[in-house]
Amino acid sequence: LSLFQVIECITQGRVLERPRVCPKEVYDIMLGCWQREPQQRLNIKEIYKILHALGKATPIYLDILG
Repeated sequence: LSLFQVIECITQGRVLERPRVCPKEVYDIMLGCWQREPQQRLNIKEIYKILHALGKATPIYLDILG
């Protein structure tokens, strides 16, 4: 995306689609950070708590080559 396209997307409230290799849990964090209203965005403590829980979870491997 060009700088103009990025600015246009942000001002229209659009967000990027989840990349194929991005776990849903990580994308959910991204969406939480992209909330239009600052009060609705995840704060650093919430992000830490979510990432800490994800780090303890059993890893799920995605075959990105197949």
